[in-house]
Amino acid sequence: MTAWLDRVTGRVTMYRLVILLLAIIGIAALVLSLVGELFYTPLELIASMAVALASTVVANRVFALVFRTMPHLESSIITALLLFFLFLPSLEPAELGTLAIAGVLATASKYLIAVRGRHILNPAAAGATLVAVLQLPSAGWWVATGSLLPVTLVGAFLVLYRTRRLTMGLVFVAVSASILVARLTASGQGVAESVSTTFASYPIIFFVGFMLSEPLTMAPRRWQQLAIAALVGVLFTVPFMIGPVFLSFEFALVIGNILAFIAGQRRAIQLSYLGKKQLTPTSWEFRFQPKRPVAFRAGQYMELTVPHPRADARGSRRVFSIASPPTHDGAVAFALRMTQPGSSFKQALLGLRPGARVRGTSVGGDFLLPRDASRPVLLIAGGIGITPFLSQLGRDRAAGLARDAVLVYAVSGVEELAFREELREERVLVVSPAQPDDLPTSWHWIGAGPLSGELLATEVPDLAARAAFVSGSPASIARARTALRGAGVRRVRTDYFTGY
Repeated sequence: MTAWLDRVTGRVTMYRLVILLLAIIGIAALVLSLVGELFYTPLELIASMAVALASTVVANRVFALVFRTMPHLESSIITALLLFFLFLPSLEPAELGTLAIAGVLATASKYLIAVRGRHILNPAAAGATLVAVLQLPSAGWWVATGSLLPVTLVGAFLVLYRTRRLTMGLVFVAVSASILVARLTASGQGVAESVSTTFASYPIIFFVGFMLSEPLTMAPRRWQQLAIAALVGVLFTVPFMIGPVFLSFEFALVIGNILAFIAGQRRAIQLSYLGKKQLTPTSWEFRFQPKRPVAFRAGQYMELTVPHPRADARGSRRVFSIASPPTHDGAVAFALRMTQPGSSFKQALLGLRPGARVRGTSVGGDFLLPRDASRPVLLIAGGIGITPFLSQLGRDRAAGLARDAVLVYAVSGVEELAFREELREERVLVVSPAQPDDLPTSWHWIGAGPLSGELLATEVPDLAARAAFVSGSPASIARARTALRGAGVRRVRTDYFTGY
């Protein structure tokens, strides 16, 4: 089931997946309106959608011109769709004008409430909050409609699954729903009625699936994300009044976004491009010299910003695992696949000249080896998923740690084996269609695959005593987890190379 979900959700970029799911919810609302199951008329829905799209897209182009950057159309569309579901559909000029103002303010927040080119607040939440502060008609969150709940639930699940935020989503839902059910029950409603009211009349599912989960405004560590989700879940249930201004659910998200920013990398990361090296027919390594030492832990990722003309749907920011070990003043390296035709971002990377300046906007991730170096580990890498392990094992060697690590390195072809020299001293078990003839002494070919529980148990007899880590594409991780389960391993730490 997970492999099927990975294939389905991985066929498009995250931006396009979110647009598609929000559009489906919008189409469902239009159908319900046509059959009389929704309070708003089809014309009101269409007019509000048109205003939301026009205001955000036009404002984004204007701000991009002012700030001399490339407008990101798909980001604007997502913001417009979110605002469409927040503000009550109407044909009244005043209410449509408020929606247009919210679109402009939401877009402005991306540029004005930003650090290092990265917006701090969820744009839709920022726009709705600013509208309330200006004492214009507040967001009504009409998406919290019982008839829309089934399609909203499916959409939210797919977003949380693709971004690997299901646990965070469950924490928010558990906290906010339990408080609301308790309050409604205390007011005299039955338990079943209270549960129904909570999920059919409050935008819990839409909020967590499409707004709280936005990757660009998330805290860098998992425990921080869970803590903020719990706090926002509490704030979500509390009506905010600042003087005469009523601030609803969007203000809870704004507070969560601010806390996430405080928890993250706030100092600018300025990188000078040193050069590139082709590792395999489909992968390259890129090295950068930071202006100041970059604080990160082996196994974490960095988000890079590479502005370039005619950026495609993936935009000018991408997240990559750091392949180099943490050092006080050393270079930072990234390794990535460069299939053809590649994204505009990767083509821009290939075209960089030594000395070019690139900006890092965040560092984060929880794919970390045990602090106790005496605990043995099993590392399984699928293709370019080798990069976080390269950083971790390099860190151990530099620190003089004698960690008992077995690395299983699965590739689609012998020619795709990379970093032989860097991992020469490590115990590496290779899975490839053919047997390589020039492996380092400590490397061992264990077959053409597929990786199975029996094979792992044979090659690593003490498998059950090792902490298991798997890195690579969703498909390769699914195969590895199946093999590990077959060998009796139940807990596996994963690092999905999905892209956003």
